[in-house]
Amino acid sequence: MDSRPDLPKTLLDNLLTAVVLLDTNMVVHYVNPAAEQLLGVSARRLLGHSLEQLVEYLSLDLERLRACLKIGQGFTDNEVTLVVEGEAKLVEVSVMAVFENHEQLALMELRKIDQQKRISQEIQQHAQQLAARDLVRGLAHEIKNPLGGLRGAAQLLEKALPEESLKEYTGIIIAQADRLRNLVDRLLGPQRPGRHQVHNVHSVLEQVRRLVELELPPGIKIERDYDPSIPDFEMEPDQLQQAFLNIVRNAAEAMGDQGSIRLKTRTVFQITIHGKRYRLAAEIRIIDNGPGIPEAIRDTLFYPMVTGKEGGTGLGLSIAQNLIDQHKGRIECVSWPGHTEFCIYLPLRK
Repeated sequence: MDSRPDLPKTLLDNLLTAVVLLDTNMVVHYVNPAAEQLLGVSARRLLGHSLEQLVEYLSLDLERLRACLKIGQGFTDNEVTLVVEGEAKLVEVSVMAVFENHEQLALMELRKIDQQKRISQEIQQHAQQLAARDLVRGLAHEIKNPLGGLRGAAQLLEKALPEESLKEYTGIIIAQADRLRNLVDRLLGPQRPGRHQVHNVHSVLEQVRRLVELELPPGIKIERDYDPSIPDFEMEPDQLQQAFLNIVRNAAEAMGDQGSIRLKTRTVFQITIHGKRYRLAAEIRIIDNGPGIPEAIRDTLFYPMVTGKEGGTGLGLSIAQNLIDQHKGRIECVSWPGHTEFCIYLPLRK
């Protein structure tokens, strides 16, 4: 017996918008072909199963969905992360209550917004980077000048002190002035591209792997999934190594004592980076199964001084983005509990 309600099925089946019908127990009663395509799962596997069983992660508040069924008031969530069979999709969700055979059902409309979000995020990140760089440059100038004066005065005072024991205090002043100067230099990061040479990206990743494995606890493993067909291309190896190292170290620190980090490379065709179209690019993915990035900092993740770690400086990802940008590349991040993935695109040009 067909469990789907008696709705204008032909109309729903021909909609480009994905439609899913749920009952009060969040069990799927109907999906149209657009929903099958969006979710990447056939109707046969979806019907009769609860939403919680079908998705690995859903950022939509299910209590809000149940409230819609209870009081009959619909709602829209403009940005919902949906993970099905390991693949994350960003969707806009509209929910309304409908009646059929004296039963209240929730009709969900899902529209994929990955591409629009990606373009918007890239523009936003680029604007953030430029604004943060200008701000930090201005602050660096204002901070470095008085720091130099303080350090110089402390050195002169140290020479004039009559007792050796008092020099401990001037030493503290000098050490702290140097620490602040180093912090400012790290905030600024490399301001010019290094000397590019034709090099292999897997050699850079292997160097990163070796460095990080020296620091890792025994419970964290690094897996490799390399595409050997990626050709050597022009890069500054030390700068790329630093960028990858910052991301991999962040992943390792977030996982504690257990987990895995996967280094994956592929070739992608016809990709747009910062508004420019490239025929060929290298795709480097750094994937971990840690706790995920806190939602509160996801949109400002690449800002300097933004961090989810206690005692962290928040400079690692900002510097990584700057270094990737100097290679005409792009960096993206997607994260949910149990999965964080940084994807770096680097154009391959002769």
